[in-house]
Amino acid sequence: MALLADLTGATDPVLRDLARRLAGRLFLDLSKRGPTRPRGVGKLQTRPYRPDGGDIDIDASIDALLTARGEGRAIDPEELRIRSWTTPDTAICLMVDRSGSMGGAPLATSAVAAAAVAWRAPSDYSVLSFGKDVVAAKSHDATKSSEAVVDAVLALRGFGTTDVVRALDAATEQLSRSRAGRKIAVLLSDCRATAHGSGEGESIAQVVAAARRVDELVIIAPEGDAETAEQLAAATGCKITTVSGPSDAAAALVRVLDS
Repeated sequence: MALLADLTGATDPVLRDLARRLAGRLFLDLSKRGPTRPRGVGKLQTRPYRPDGGDIDIDASIDALLTARGEGRAIDPEELRIRSWTTPDTAICLMVDRSGSMGGAPLATSAVAAAAVAWRAPSDYSVLSFGKDVVAAKSHDATKSSEAVVDAVLALRGFGTTDVVRALDAATEQLSRSRAGRKIAVLLSDCRATAHGSGEGESIAQVVAAARRVDELVIIAPEGDAETAEQLAAATGCKITTVSGPSDAAAALVRVLDS
């Protein structure tokens, strides 16, 4: 996976395009592995018919049933309604740290994480990459295929300083566009801020303040380089886990979102 991620930046256009197609398929498939558990108190709702979605809502479907019988035709499934349990919607904003070295395993890890977020919240998510500036691979109010989002992440190359404060503020703004009951910002980073403040203490204080403006923050830090991330988690009370590489990215997301 690390090799594929590196090849997506190859100078040979044929090799580059082939690597992106292969990586996209592999990462999207990998992102769907592992269990997910809905959270929150469920409630019964009337919804459009799906064969496996729930029981037929007779009251809501009676007009369609009577009309079809009166006209001597088969019932159109699109006219039927069902009753099924739903849980509160969840919105997710993933922040990918692209500062410093961004290639191989770190790039593949970011791409798998983006694919996993797209799978968990297909209609209510955003993906931001940040270094000195924040760039949206997918904005919250934009429609974009999972393949295109993964491809946008694979096109990232690392450089510059790390503006964690700006990333957190951008995530807060993205999530404000959602009406979901639960809004989660996922910070995939070692959390070492280098773009704010004249000293380390001032920088940490600014990051903590920005983190507290987020509705709900979870952190996924690289294994073996999580000291600063753990300090931020301790200061804000947010969940944290480490990720060992791209094959662990989807599971890491499950650990912080479903535990």
